[in-house]
Order: sequence, then C-alpha cells, then structure tokens
Amino acid sequence: MKRLLKNGLVVNVFTGEIEKKNVLIEDERIIGTGDYSESDTDITEDLTGKYICPGFIDGHIHIESTMLLPEELARVCAAHGTTAIVADPHEIANVCGTKGLDFMLAASRHLPLTVYMTLPSCVPSTPFDEAGAVLDAEVLRPYYQNSRVLGLGEMMNYPGVLAGDAEVFRKIQDACSAGKPVNGHAPLLSGKDLDRYIAAGIQDDHECSSAEEAMERIRKGQWVMIREGTAARNLTDLLPLFDPPFSHRCLLVTDDRHPADLLREGHIDNIIRKAVSAGKSAVTAIQMATIQAARCFGIHGVGAIAPGYAADLVVLDDLDSVQIHSVYHNGRKTAEKGSVLPFESPDVAEDLRNDVFSSFSLPELSSDCFRITPQGETCRVIRIVPGQLLTNEWITEINWASRNGVDLDRDILKLAVIERHHNTGHIGLGLISGIGMKSGAIASSVSHDSHNLIVIGTNEEDMAEAANRICTMGGGNVVVRDGEILAEMPLPVAGLMSHFSAEEVAAQNEAVRSAVYQLDVPDGIEPFMNMAFVSLPVIPSLKMTTHGLVDVTKQELVSLYL
Repeated sequence: MKRLLKNGLVVNVFTGEIEKKNVLIEDERIIGTGDYSESDTDITEDLTGKYICPGFIDGHIHIESTMLLPEELARVCAAHGTTAIVADPHEIANVCGTKGLDFMLAASRHLPLTVYMTLPSCVPSTPFDEAGAVLDAEVLRPYYQNSRVLGLGEMMNYPGVLAGDAEVFRKIQDACSAGKPVNGHAPLLSGKDLDRYIAAGIQDDHECSSAEEAMERIRKGQWVMIREGTAARNLTDLLPLFDPPFSHRCLLVTDDRHPADLLREGHIDNIIRKAVSAGKSAVTAIQMATIQAARCFGIHGVGAIAPGYAADLVVLDDLDSVQIHSVYHNGRKTAEKGSVLPFESPDVAEDLRNDVFSSFSLPELSSDCFRITPQGETCRVIRIVPGQLLTNEWITEINWASRNGVDLDRDILKLAVIERHHNTGHIGLGLISGIGMKSGAIASSVSHDSHNLIVIGTNEEDMAEAANRICTMGGGNVVVRDGEILAEMPLPVAGLMSHFSAEEVAAQNEAVRSAVYQLDVPDGIEPFMNMAFVSLPVIPSLKMTTHGLVDVTKQELVSLYL
C-alpha cells in the first residue's frame, strides 16, 4: 500500500534545511520525496502547514527504570513521537540473568516503536556487588545473532578496562568482532585514563555532567549522549554542545525516567522542547534525536526522511514546541492527537513470565538487623549531591549513644543494603546525609545495579517494617512512619517493574514520592531516585553495597570508621 503525505515542511536532518515537499511511503519504507501526486498513491494526507521529521530515537534507556513493561512504555512514548529506543536491560539481567534478557526480548516485539537492545556488560557491575546472576562473555556471545541487539551496553567497569581485566576485554572484543559498538559509562574520567578507555573500544558516554567533560570526549572521538532523566538532569549544563563544532557528535537520551514524568512532561520531545526554550535550534535537537542516534549505533536506513529509509515519522503542528499531530512507525500510523492507536500485546511464554515474577529469597528482618555496633566515633558518611548521581564522602564525628548514630539536626540517617537474591545474609550498614527525613523510613528493591533491598530511615523499627513490606510485595517502593505504611508501589516483575498501566503506576509513583514529604523531606529532593543509586559502586565517590562501603575512585572496600 502506498501513502502520500503532501504539502508538509520536511526537516532534512542531513543538511538542516526545512523543505516543502511530498513524502511517498510504500509499506514500511519511504520510496520518494519531492513532486509526487495523488495518482501515485492509495491514501493521501494533506499536511499543509505541518512539519514532518524523522521519528525520535532514545539512544540510551533502561526500560526497567521506567517501572513499566515494554508494551506499556511503548504506549506512552509512541504518543510523544518516539519510534525507536535503545534499551540496556542490565537491571533485569542483574536480577534474573539470561532469563531476564529473554523476557525483555520477547516482551518488546511488535510494538508501535522498535526496541533495540545492547547487552549488559557488567553483571554484576563490579566484584563488590552481589547480583542475582553473573553474565560472562561466553553467555552473552550468542545474543549478537539477534538483529535487534546493537552492541555491548554501558561498560561501567572502567577500572577493569584500565587494569586490562581479561573478562572485560573478552566482552569488548566479542562486540567488536560482531561489528557492534561498545557503550561507555565513565563519569569524570579524563586525560590519559580516558585515552586508554577509548582506545579499548568504547565509543560513547552518557555520564557527562559538565560541558568541559563532554567536549574532551568529543574531541577524542566519542559520541556524547545528552541525558535528561528523572534523577540525572544534565541538559542545562550541556547546552553548549548544541552549537558547532560539537553538536554533530551528540544524541539525546533519558536513561532513567519515571512514569509520572513521562506522562506529564513527555519523552525525547520534552528534551527537544527544553533545548529550544533555552535558545537552541529545534532542527539541531531533532538531528541529535534522529540521524545522529542512528549513526552512533550503526542503524542503517533509520533516522531520516529520504528514499529507502524506514517510514518512521513524526508530524508536528509546531516545530519549536514539538506539538505532535501524528506518528508513523514502519509506515503505519501509530498515534494521533496524543493517543496511541490499538496494537496487540506481545506473546510472552508463561515460563518466562513466571521466572521474572519470583525474585526474592530473603527471610523476615528484625529491627536488630539495622543496628550498627559502634567501633569508633570518626566515621564516613555518604553525602548526596543534589541533582546528581555522584556522592561525596563526609568525615565527621558520630554520637552513637543517641539513636544509634542517627542525628536529625545534622541530617544523618541510617542506611542499609540487604542481599535479596541468594539469601546470603549480607547486610551493609552505614550513614547517609542529604535526604532530610525527620521521621520514618523508606525502602526499595530498585537499587542499581544489583537491585538488592535498600532502606534509609530514622529508626530501626520503621526500617524493618519497610523492608519486610517490600519482600511481601515481591518488590517495589514503600514509605513507613511509626509502623504505619503511608504509601507503597508494588513492582513484582523482578522487583523492578509493574504489570499495571502507566497511569496506575504513575499514580502510585506520585503517591510514594509525595508521602516522603510527610517525613519532612525538603522540597526538591527525590529520595527514591537518590536512594536507587546510592548502592551503585561505579559512580564516585562513596557508595554502599551488601559488603559495606566502597570507595569508588580507589575501587576498594573501606571501613565505616576512620
């Protein structure tokens, strides 16, 4: 079937021009642009005054971090003009191993957007993590045969790269041998260490938090992914990249974005709007969100409006405000006026579903599990950096006689990370600042990347109550005060995702996010998102794992006490 889109203003992402021309589509492909007439087609749409641009591509996202199953995420994102995402399923892989990979591949077929994937490179992220599985190079190698697998996902173990770790290099070599790119993840790496990291085969990075950091990487040949998610919002600091000579080596990504934010703000379209409102070119942002994302990953025939390219298109009522009129994926209209048209759910085998719905192996916890046995007064405290995934080390004196180290006046709270996959009994205990709670506790099974059970609280009783409720739900987020559950959000799929609709998940998400303010958390702090990265020992500088505190820069376990 042939479809003609006539009289539209086509955004040419190759040249940056906007051209008035017709677009002729046959089945899934664009077969021509220019002076085509209605006699050449079966269906004609007059798009006078509207803009036609390629469908948006999110170059780096963790589906699990949206807390939605792939089909529900597709329903939300397709309405916002997204026609492809590049997902790294290392969250579910850390919990369920290859069963998690197989589930995500099966659950992401035949959706109103294309779900490409990169293979998780770090399961677990470092030797300090206790994940639900270990994925080595041999296990990953067969997955490169899948046409939707584009490469090796973010190589967070940059110390392993710099040290020449044999297993790390086997994974990189397998990707290169398959002609696939290797994604990077090396915040603050610079100079000669960055040179060695890039020389190992790492082609990009999404962890840049300053323009200077990003510019160094572009000058050395890397792609830079400009991230604007829920926890990490780097767009404002990276706005200089929208100008020459840097703009041609950038793409737009969300990485981690919660459902409430997706529904309220949008997806890649939201990042483009923000860039335009900051004075940057809409066409430049669209190039980043389309052809440059495709080029970064070597996706041929995607990301442009030109003969032979996939008919993945977004029709806009207005360019600068990215006001979406309709969306096409593989030549079929998938969304119109903000709503996705009906589509069939992917067929996922029952055994795969059962595998990911059972991910907890943990006995009931008591308040004693959260008590710290003092061994000194001078201690390391993890200090949250507002708006960043980075943390600092705060060395201070602790009064253990009062509330077992909790000091509400100085915003020092109790922190615990509990192994939940194999019932090892390992619990990392420490102190954290920057959350601002004055009462109660919060707990979650979303704690990157091993996704063990993480709890922050002002007292041991509420911490135990919160942790046990997470186990009962099979995963999720919960807010507790004085033994009472103020709000909860079940995430029974690997302890990471919900099987409810985006609207239901967003409502639960908003409920737990709002409930923390009943614990006197200051406005502007997102405790659950901050907490989710407190246990990730690949982002500087001090993190907590099931084995205790990790100095990320030195890549070594350190004592709570000095």
